[in-house]
Amino acid sequence: MLLSAAFLLLVGAYISLHLSLPKLTGELKTAKISSVTSIERDKLGTAVISGKNRQDVAFALGFAHGQDRFFQMDLLRRNSAGELSEIFGPIAVNLDKQRRFHQLRKRANKTLTQLPVAQQQLLGRYTDGVNQALAQQRLRSFEYLLTRSRPEPWQPSDSLLVIYSMYLDLQSNTIARDITLTLIEQMFGKPMRAFITQTSNYQAALDHSLFPSDPPPIPMLESSLMAHRRDSVIGEMAEVGSNNWAVTGTLTESGHAMLSDDMHLSFAVPIIWYRAQLNYPDANGQAVQVTGVSLPGAPAIVVGSNGKVAWGFTNAYIDTADWVAITADEPLTQEQEPIALADDVVEHQVVSSRFGPVKTYAGQPYALSWVAHQDYAVNMELMALETVSDAEEGIAIAHGFGVPVQNMLIVDAQGNAAWQIAGAVPARPNPSDVAQEPEQVKLSLWQQGESHLPQAFNPGGARLWSANARVMSTSDARRFGDGGYALGARSAQVRDRLQEQEQFNESDFYRIQLDNQARFYRPWHDLLLKTLMSQPQRFAEDIHHLQQWGECACSESIGFTLVKQFRSQLIDRSFAAIETPLNQHQLSLSVLKRYLEPAMWQLLREQPASWLPSEYASWQEFVIATYVLATQSLMALHSESHNYEDLAWGKVNTLHIQHPFSKQMPLLSRWLDMPKVAGFGDTFMPAVQRPNFGASQRFIVQPGLESHAILTIPGGQSGHPLSPYYRAGFDEYAEQAATPLLPGAIQARLVLQPAN
Repeated sequence: MLLSAAFLLLVGAYISLHLSLPKLTGELKTAKISSVTSIERDKLGTAVISGKNRQDVAFALGFAHGQDRFFQMDLLRRNSAGELSEIFGPIAVNLDKQRRFHQLRKRANKTLTQLPVAQQQLLGRYTDGVNQALAQQRLRSFEYLLTRSRPEPWQPSDSLLVIYSMYLDLQSNTIARDITLTLIEQMFGKPMRAFITQTSNYQAALDHSLFPSDPPPIPMLESSLMAHRRDSVIGEMAEVGSNNWAVTGTLTESGHAMLSDDMHLSFAVPIIWYRAQLNYPDANGQAVQVTGVSLPGAPAIVVGSNGKVAWGFTNAYIDTADWVAITADEPLTQEQEPIALADDVVEHQVVSSRFGPVKTYAGQPYALSWVAHQDYAVNMELMALETVSDAEEGIAIAHGFGVPVQNMLIVDAQGNAAWQIAGAVPARPNPSDVAQEPEQVKLSLWQQGESHLPQAFNPGGARLWSANARVMSTSDARRFGDGGYALGARSAQVRDRLQEQEQFNESDFYRIQLDNQARFYRPWHDLLLKTLMSQPQRFAEDIHHLQQWGECACSESIGFTLVKQFRSQLIDRSFAAIETPLNQHQLSLSVLKRYLEPAMWQLLREQPASWLPSEYASWQEFVIATYVLATQSLMALHSESHNYEDLAWGKVNTLHIQHPFSKQMPLLSRWLDMPKVAGFGDTFMPAVQRPNFGASQRFIVQPGLESHAILTIPGGQSGHPLSPYYRAGFDEYAEQAATPLLPGAIQARLVLQPAN
């Protein structure tokens, strides 16, 4: 009887899932378009959209997004607005409170009214498409059935919330970095801040300019700090951002410039990007065909090619946020931000000042001035790239993009290549790593976007690159500040790879994207091997694996795993006396951990007594003990039998892309998650990968030669587990194969007919 009930339940669930599958073929009438528009799909599920004008195409893209990705879109808007509790209940209230601090729902509604009429109309038409797809559902998708919730209609302002969600992903570390440095300076003094943020010798600016990397004096640590320190893991923040590089036509056989772009983001099912091709005539009647990836929730191609130009982005990490120390006489306001649950409301207040919303750290209130709070932070100007004819035209419009500030690389079919800082940048001229006093803040300039942004066009070396480290000159870097740059090792390795050849094709660029040589870890490997050789019998097996490490983050390398864990644990333990008091204020060195590399090496060189934990007689003893702890922690996590073979990097770093629901309900993993794959790559090399983080797409193209172009994505188009497009393309990504940018043979065709 029990088996029969279970069988009926499974059959019912299967039938329900089938009923919620969207209609991908046939015809559909709608009053929201002016002419016949089609949505075709190839074997990867690429949405090939063709229409007679851009507004009809926006409707069709919204319709396709709504069919395949509505729940993902819903999470993006709710994440920004702080409205997840409505679906997930009390478990999401604390996250919603963090998001309400920024009041992005109110900002999105206000900004929408200030957009040009043409952009408002386009967002309206896109919204119509999303809601039309929602109305076509015969049964709510399984996510809503499981959460016992209902999808709310899409609103035009929700598309702006999707852009705000990218601000939260890409610039939250900048905000946390500055307040952490503020408290470090207060608790430990300016010399400690200077020591922790000292300049790395990994610098790879386009103009080859260098900041002096002479180390500052090591501050003395008080014995009381060492006595009360706790060994704890300082989390490593993912370098959300990307790699991109380009060469001019002088370095390709065709004479066309060539671009590579792989954006590094957290992985989930479905993956964030959505393959699309848009076909429509421009205002002059000329055919436009733009192919690339879109972000479900917005009507734009984010990264792509239109046959004349191609563009890609990496997070620029310049300073776009300042904290302001609020005085007792500063006027403050309180606004109610009630958080709705399914059957209740949680009252919540946001305190604001003329500088921005206010939080208190260590008893001192601080206001946040952040570019995302400004009126110019979001718009749809990025869509202008769809009809740009050459790279020079593209960089001329980039300063007006309402997106988190990026390093944009743009190339064209004439052989030109350019780099441009693109996106929202405040015009205030005095960025700061620590909180400012009110009189230092130039509010009027915060309310203006900077129009003069650094760029490079057809550089003398015919090569351009960026990878989240400093790209601009030292003088420009002083002007625009540091918002949490990457260390620079990845940028330097990309730069060096580009210097190794005088001609490139798509395969050459793909090899660089997959480059996992562990150059950055060489000195760490040498230090560890030399240290363990002092006790060769005790560490015989460790030494063997280190000697066979292959100098790469390769799947089979055990030695790489040992070196990486040793480095991380040594930094954690060496800076525990700083981390412990920060934790008492709900802060952490995690947002600064990559900055600690030069400071850590300085400690190893100078071996200051005040930084050595009292339980060790020497730094040598401390280093060996730290390695032992590192190995023990690896074994505890990955090998019950204490077998070194279980520490192969591919096992430790297994790629495991999960659906949000399977994390809470592991039984669903088999049906919802992507297959597990032996991992490779790491943070400090071009091939970036963690178990749920890495290259969210791999894009390589010469404009005008799109038939040779590559676009590989670690997941399918559809969020529906019974869709043939749920996992389409994942295997090719996992096998490091190159899937094409251009759509293949069409498998499904849906024609949208105007109802009137």
